[in-house]
Amino acid sequence: MKQGVVAPETPRERRELAGLEQDLEGSPLAGRPLRMRLRMFRPSADGYLASLGGPLPYMVRLREIAAKTAAHEEALSHAWHELAFECAGEPEEFARRWSELAASWSFAEVNDLIERHNRWYPVESRLPMDPKRGDYALVNGEDYRKRPLDVDWVLERFPVEIGAT
Repeated sequence: MKQGVVAPETPRERRELAGLEQDLEGSPLAGRPLRMRLRMFRPSADGYLASLGGPLPYMVRLREIAAKTAAHEEALSHAWHELAFECAGEPEEFARRWSELAASWSFAEVNDLIERHNRWYPVESRLPMDPKRGDYALVNGEDYRKRPLDVDWVLERFPVEIGAT
């Protein structure tokens, strides 16, 4: 390594400089001083949103999971009440038909999102490890993993007894 010697410009460096000059041509910040950016803070969600121009993939996925889960709950509530009206006075018939309907309900789309969330959330959110647990840190005091929707999930919210909800 020689000190004080300037290496000749290579063709690759010339192409890179030409590309930078083209990028600066349309930039509104060309020729203007940049504001000072202090780096004495932790990145926050709003900082990510501002720097990336939108929410991160895990944020979008969590919103989709919440929306699809709410849609399923709404549809199940409607189906439960409709079936309860049809089977008024016949609790055994209601229990049988509701259990069959709950078992046949498809959660494939939302469960795919939940599976992707459980796989990628720690990486995308940069979730730190908790050495005491030997696992990822808790998020708001809870494990980040979401439980897939299934028959048990349905029956927890809408039991087979007519007077329960």
